[in-house]
Amino acid sequence: MSRIKITVYGRVQGVGFRYHTRQKAKELNLTGYVMNKPDHTVEIVADGADAQLQLLVAWARVGPDRASVKRIELEDCLPINRFDEFVVEY
Repeated sequence: MSRIKITVYGRVQGVGFRYHTRQKAKELNLTGYVMNKPDHTVEIVADGADAQLQLLVAWARVGPDRASVKRIELEDCLPINRFDEFVVEY
């Protein structure tokens, strides 16, 4: 089990990014959360198998149809706590 944090830059708020991220994470059996940040980025923290996490990273580089992803930043994190599911944080 690994944990990553993805920060997504571009036109990523107000385009359904959180909803579609949650759907993709559930499809990949990942747990964690996605949230809009005040700096207009989207933060994704996800736990799961490395192969599944890499699929989420590849998806986040593009995002949903209405998004325009400029770049992403990746960070490996220690899974200090455990998530029960993948949720949208507000």
